[in-house]
Amino acid sequence: MFAAIFDASGRPIEIGRFGLGQPGGFDVRVPPAATNVAFIVGRSGYAGTTETHLALPATGPIGVVGRIRLDRKTELRARLGATDDLSDTDLVGLAHERWGEACTEHLAGDFCFVTLDLRQRQLVAARDQLGVRALYYTRLDGTWLISDSLDWLAGQRPDVPELDDYWIADFLTLGFCREFERTIYRDIHRLPPGHSLRLGAGEAAPRRYWRLEIDEPLYLKRTIDYGERFRDLVKSAIADRLPGGTVGIAMSGGLDSTTLAALAVEHIQDASRVVAECLHYEHLMDIGEDHYAALAAHHLGIELKVRPFDELVYDRSWRDRNIRSAEPTKSLLDAHHLRAVGLDRSRRAEVWFEGEGPDNALDLERAAYLGWLRRQRSWSRLGATWLQYAKVKGLSGWKQSLRRHLQPDRFEPQPPDIPPWLDRGLIADLKLRQRAEALNTGGDTSHAWHPQAFASFTSPIWQHYFGQCDFEETLAPVRTRHPYLDLRVLEFMLRVPPIPWGWKKQLVRYAMHDRLPRPILEREKTPLALHPDVALARREGIPALAASDRLRRFVDVARLPDPSDPPAVVHRLFAVHALDTWLETRGS
Repeated sequence: MFAAIFDASGRPIEIGRFGLGQPGGFDVRVPPAATNVAFIVGRSGYAGTTETHLALPATGPIGVVGRIRLDRKTELRARLGATDDLSDTDLVGLAHERWGEACTEHLAGDFCFVTLDLRQRQLVAARDQLGVRALYYTRLDGTWLISDSLDWLAGQRPDVPELDDYWIADFLTLGFCREFERTIYRDIHRLPPGHSLRLGAGEAAPRRYWRLEIDEPLYLKRTIDYGERFRDLVKSAIADRLPGGTVGIAMSGGLDSTTLAALAVEHIQDASRVVAECLHYEHLMDIGEDHYAALAAHHLGIELKVRPFDELVYDRSWRDRNIRSAEPTKSLLDAHHLRAVGLDRSRRAEVWFEGEGPDNALDLERAAYLGWLRRQRSWSRLGATWLQYAKVKGLSGWKQSLRRHLQPDRFEPQPPDIPPWLDRGLIADLKLRQRAEALNTGGDTSHAWHPQAFASFTSPIWQHYFGQCDFEETLAPVRTRHPYLDLRVLEFMLRVPPIPWGWKKQLVRYAMHDRLPRPILEREKTPLALHPDVALARREGIPALAASDRLRRFVDVARLPDPSDPPAVVHRLFAVHALDTWLETRGS
């Protein structure tokens, strides 16, 4: 972890006041020229140990502390006139010296950091564009505290921090908060993605320095150019995220993760530096992940470990484990198994790539795109798009559509927006029904021709996903990286015309047509046939709730569902258990 302490009144920082005097626990620096500032780096724990750095100015005016991994460093070094031996932290310092607070507009990657400008006597905190790394801040009697550790900030408050009712209500409803800024604690705030925060003598105000923008669709002259551009961008993202040694691929038998493996081997040109692991359900549901993953691994010449995952999606003894999380999370219910998997993975590779991104970015959105073309009166392109759609869908696709329309709807009905077991007073006081209608999942659905994809990547659901990755990094010394969420790759995927490239992720299939085995390229998207955690929990049993008075403030325990209720309903019940466990381990 790292933190910065800033006394806005100019008083020197009293290190002992913040529990930093213990030997060996923290590296604490107070710049001689700015005694009202302290930079802190924790020396223990797994999370971010190799990406957390502290650089105080020796002769220059800028100090930096943070978790920083930058993209496009060659380009950035050239613009700054920097040498190749400078660290990412040093580059941030040079960027701030050159561009001031606007330096964030020239940076890309996974980062959260605080800079100290001795010339202006101010601090600037910043978080990366998509929010891969988290950053929190609070104020105590005129002193600002900023950290990537929510636990550390909560521990600095003299009394028990009050909980945020909105955050908890959203968690019990959705599994994540609908607003970026809120945390489980009412008086500790989360800096939103793509924002910076300047601290001086006055009040702090977050400033948005980046927003996701998708303008016109990207129409390239040649079809082949789409595949080439996609491969080149993904390989650039892979290059920026590669460790010095072996890299791991969290590889299912699907298209996205096998593509990452193939392009990693192609870029590195050494298959021995790429390892993969496939989590496979043998008994709960066998959808052939191990078979397809093995096909890809054999084709690429990489080492693959197939890990049966049936017994690992739920831990019946989770209440007895000494595992804590900064905020309530359903991952507590299998954190013990996640730790074992992470420790085993860490022996094979320190950095692991995840394949999240294309499913959301390459959403077909046929009606929205065709409607936009009509409104643009782009008749020739509209006609050509219909022909492309008919061609890419093919006879088999049209047959599937016909069968789907003729068959009765077999989808399990979704539970209501507001769980019936939420406390009725809480629902009324917080106006939760109106809140759900106004905010939905927090994303922006106003985009003209790609509304669902745009809403996905402007929603706090990604912040929640990255938070889960951060939690797993506290369990074992592994780091998760996301090549598809590199801004160059993401913006390209979002800009390609949904027809034809969104049809069953045709962009990826086309780009990899001669680089992966044909069965993988032709494999349909295979959703999970059930909630595996629910199935295992029903078999193993769900422990009784502690049901303290604090939980009853949010939940009407008498109205909770039975484990035999529909899986989607029971899956929501896990959030109640996660909150109950979190409240119990946090004491009063």
